[in-house]
Amino acid sequence: EKGFVDQQTLDTVQAAVDGTRARLALARDQVKATRARMDMAAREIDNCTVRAPFSGIAVSKDAQPGEIVSPVSAGGGFTRTGISTIVDMTSLEIEVDVNEAYIAKVKPGQPVEATLDAYPDWQIPSKVRTVIPTADRQKATVKVRISFDNLDPRILPDMGVKVAFLSAEPPAGGPKAKAVIPEQAVRQENGSPVAFVVKDGHLERRQLTLGESRGADVEVMAGVLPGESVVTAGPKHLKDGQKVALKKM
Repeated sequence: EKGFVDQQTLDTVQAAVDGTRARLALARDQVKATRARMDMAAREIDNCTVRAPFSGIAVSKDAQPGEIVSPVSAGGGFTRTGISTIVDMTSLEIEVDVNEAYIAKVKPGQPVEATLDAYPDWQIPSKVRTVIPTADRQKATVKVRISFDNLDPRILPDMGVKVAFLSAEPPAGGPKAKAVIPEQAVRQENGSPVAFVVKDGHLERRQLTLGESRGADVEVMAGVLPGESVVTAGPKHLKDGQKVALKKM
C-alpha cells in the first residue's frame, strides 16, 4: 500500500502463499485418507481373528488351512460354513420325545431321574425345564426339555440317556407307596385290582390299593410288600394257592 514493492512482486508472493495453503489442505486430506485406509486395514486384520458367540469348549475343527469360509453355503467343494463346533458345557440339557398319551402327566418343574447309558448305576437328579408347545405328527410325540440339577464333568454332549418322570412328593402325613410293581402284574377281578404273589412255591392272591403310575410301573399303597415276587405273565385264570415253579430265564 505504501509502494515499497511493485504489484508484480506482491502477486508473485500471494500466489506462493495460496499455493502453500492449497498444498497444506491437500496434505491434510491425504492424512485423513491415510488414516481411513489404516482403519480399514485394522478392521481387515481384526476380521482374521475368529471369535465365538459364547464361551465354551471346541469339540471339533471343521475347516482346514486353505479352505474358504463363508456364513452361507456357496456350493463349492472348498467352501465351509463353519470353522469349529463350540459347546457351552454349562448349558447342557436333555431333549426327549414323550408319547402324546403321557404328555398330560408331564409338568414344568417336575422331578426327573436321568440315567446315562455310559453310567447305568448313576441316577442324576433333574427336572422338567419346559414342554415344547408342538407335536411331531409322524411320531405322535411331544418334545420335552430337561435340565440337570447339578452338572458333572462326566456328562458329555450327544450322550445316550434314559429318563424317568417322577411324581410330586406326597403331602406330609399322607399315605406313601409300599412298593412299585409292573402294570402287567395288576389284574382285574370284579372291578378290583389284584395281583398274585409267589410265596413258598404257591400263588397268593392279594387285593391291591394302587397309587399313581410311573411309566410302565404303578405304585402299590397296600397289598404287596417290597421284595415280594409278583406274576407279570401267564394264564389269565390263576387261582389262589396254585402251585408254581420259578425258572431262570
